[in-house]
Amino acid sequence: MSEQRAVNESKRNIDRIASMQDYDLYRDLSWEGSFEEYLDIVRKRPQVTRNAFQRVFDMIVSYGTEEYIDSKKKLVRYNFFRDEIDGGKDGIFGLDIPLMRLVHVLRAAAEGFGPEKRVILLHGPVGSSKSTIARLLKKGLEQYSRTPDGALYTFKWVNLEATGLAGREAKEGDVFPCPMHEEPLRLIPGDWRDKAIAELGLSNEHFKVHVDGDLDPACRFIFKGLLEKYRGDWAKAIDNHIRVKRLIVSEKDRVGIGTFQPKDEKNQDSTELSGDINYRKIAEYGSDSDPRAFNFDGEFNISNRGVVEFVEVLKLDVAFLYDLLGASQEHKIKPKKFAQTDIDEVILGHTNEAEYKKLLNNEFMEALRDRTIKIDIPYITKLGEEIKIYEKDFNGQKIKGKHIAPHTLEVAAMFAVMSRLEQPKGQLTTMQKMKLYDGKVLPGYTQDTVKELRKTAKREGLDGISPRYVQDKISNALVDDSGEGTINPFMVLNELEKGLSHHSLITNDEQRDRYRKLIGEVKAEYTEIVKNEVQRAISADEEAIAKLAGNYIDNIKAFILKEKVRNRYTGHDEEPDERLMRSIEEKIEIPENRKDDFRREIMNFIGALAIEGKRFDWHTNDRLRRALELKLFEDQKDSIKLKTIVSAVVDRETQEKIDVIKARLIKYFGYNEVSATDVLNYVASIFARGDAKE
Repeated sequence: MSEQRAVNESKRNIDRIASMQDYDLYRDLSWEGSFEEYLDIVRKRPQVTRNAFQRVFDMIVSYGTEEYIDSKKKLVRYNFFRDEIDGGKDGIFGLDIPLMRLVHVLRAAAEGFGPEKRVILLHGPVGSSKSTIARLLKKGLEQYSRTPDGALYTFKWVNLEATGLAGREAKEGDVFPCPMHEEPLRLIPGDWRDKAIAELGLSNEHFKVHVDGDLDPACRFIFKGLLEKYRGDWAKAIDNHIRVKRLIVSEKDRVGIGTFQPKDEKNQDSTELSGDINYRKIAEYGSDSDPRAFNFDGEFNISNRGVVEFVEVLKLDVAFLYDLLGASQEHKIKPKKFAQTDIDEVILGHTNEAEYKKLLNNEFMEALRDRTIKIDIPYITKLGEEIKIYEKDFNGQKIKGKHIAPHTLEVAAMFAVMSRLEQPKGQLTTMQKMKLYDGKVLPGYTQDTVKELRKTAKREGLDGISPRYVQDKISNALVDDSGEGTINPFMVLNELEKGLSHHSLITNDEQRDRYRKLIGEVKAEYTEIVKNEVQRAISADEEAIAKLAGNYIDNIKAFILKEKVRNRYTGHDEEPDERLMRSIEEKIEIPENRKDDFRREIMNFIGALAIEGKRFDWHTNDRLRRALELKLFEDQKDSIKLKTIVSAVVDRETQEKIDVIKARLIKYFGYNEVSATDVLNYVASIFARGDAKE
């Protein structure tokens, strides 16, 4: 009885798993029908006949776009590259301009304007996302082919056993799948294909059906044999021996996606690209020049209808490059002992700068250079985008039981971005340049300044520290047990600095010294950030700061309108409190001769909100918020006695106030108990040295 119960339980588990299957999707993906039925599909959705470039471009656009303005320049962000397919695992950040160039090339190729005859070459420093872009395109195409919008079809030969055209083996003799997954409309002979498409009304106002190329050698052989059998009756050959089926692109199944990676030169063989003879079948077919005895399984063959990726393409042997030239320019490959064979695929290569320089200096490679469209994929030069990379890898505040203190990933990103920037001329520092690139507003600099800075820095983003190096050093800090389960910015910066001594890509001491100085600048910037946060935590008394804000607004309003202010305590009308107003304005360095302008600016800001039906709140204006916080901090810091934190003895009243500050750091700024204590001790030590700004 217990055995039967166990069997029933097992059956229920299998049924539960089976219920998760989408049968409707399975039926759609497994569709099979006659050539006539396929023509009906084309008539309804002619897009199923798109070539590889058209399909890849449509796939990218199908995810939608966003337009935004950066330094007065309109940019387009393609949502596809955020990697919604796999939860952002391969999401790309901060490369909108290079990705726009890539999509423009794909669009021109889809329109047939020329780039479809070129190798698309992604060029950039190590770790700049070249491989990730290629991986995304391949992964995206797999997913797209499983959707109704991305559907494509191929065919197989059936009922061949009696004809002897597909071999004598019992299991394989009746069916012969098209080895290169050809478009079924290629079965219509080229000399009357366009006329047939027009008369059947396969095109519509949105898409014009046009199919280039001929069948692969094996399909040509079978087709020719069938036409001889039926005395040239094309309709009989198609009706009796063709079944059209849905084609699902899959890299693992080697259908529609190929990847070629250079190996040892002595072991390289061009048959890896264009296929090789199947010696087992020579005995069956009697000749090695019979296409049925050939394996069309080279990377170019299996990538037909999709994408082929060449990893480190410029490391290829010259013999391979000849195949690459014909594949790109003519869309043809030359399998051993067979005529040139048509292919339809996007050829995507990527390489680093060292290999590309060799290409430029090699006169024998001129033909390849002429058939290449180079797209630079640089490092990110915007801080906010660089931070997203590390947030993606080290997700959230906690990872594997570790707490990552606020600003830890930010300071790592600062160092990485600053290492990629060219030293600015004049008074501008690298830190300030980084902030300008990140969209911050600095006095005396405009968006036109940022445009000019980018224009004059030709190699910016092509040199510097890669994200991989930073990720490795963050990982080192995470596995270090000295931080009580918490890593902080100084731990990561120390790891980054230690690693410079044996960094494989730093070639001279001058470069190493520059990077060390940048780490020093980042440490100084971090010090200012945490001083500001502690100051804000001390002054985070919402009631007190709201009261101070209301008092300030009442006074500047009276000042602008030349009125008096009613004293809330005495009830008497008094002149505006100039001393109060200046004590707040001086905190953000508003000079005496600009005080009137600043006060009018605040009143105009309040007026603009009122017109929109919104109420003014002191949080809404960043400059005023900072001034109020600093003023309140100045008024309260003496009562808190922050300097006493670093002393051995802290009285009970001070400890209670310190606990309040730590609680605010945890609640508002993302610290935990350990990191809040650390940052409070650090800032207190600065005050104890008298280094803090008054």
